[in-house]
Amino acid sequence: MSDTQTLTKWAIDPTHSEVQFKVKHLVISTVNGTFNSFTGTVESEKEDFSDAKINFSIDANSIDTNQEQRDGHLKSADFFDTEKYPKVNFVSTAFTKVKGEQYKLAGKLTIKDVTKVVEFDVEYGGSATDPYGNNKAGFEVTGKINRKEFGLVWGAVTEAGAIVVGDDIKLSINIQLVKQA
Repeated sequence: MSDTQTLTKWAIDPTHSEVQFKVKHLVISTVNGTFNSFTGTVESEKEDFSDAKINFSIDANSIDTNQEQRDGHLKSADFFDTEKYPKVNFVSTAFTKVKGEQYKLAGKLTIKDVTKVVEFDVEYGGSATDPYGNNKAGFEVTGKINRKEFGLVWGAVTEAGAIVVGDDIKLSINIQLVKQA
């Protein structure tokens, strides 16, 4: 390998990527949701992505829990306040190879006007060339955040004392990148 490495730029392929979340409802069941609109870029000089710089943005208005009334509530000031804060943003601070195809992704996540350092587990699925000659790379990102730490503090309790919405949000993000020319 030469002493000079070239910066490679990648963009998220939205048709082959998804952002999903899960949250407990009434403590007894789980509500699943997705964000249908997001963008992101990755820049890396190393082929194994161990030096990757990642920028990721979600359109908060694209939240979809398969229930229009609930989605409207999630977009309201009780939760994401999408009129005032239309984007959820993430900027990486480190992408560290743990072993094999396992990585840790650290960065700054901003929801509403709150920015916190978070860490996620990442599995690199590998790379391949699609039928159209595009070089692709796949990743599965998983982790958990506490919604209340980001100002999503709305809550209610039933007469029996059950919490309506859990605090922990489980994230499952499947990303396919396409190498940019």
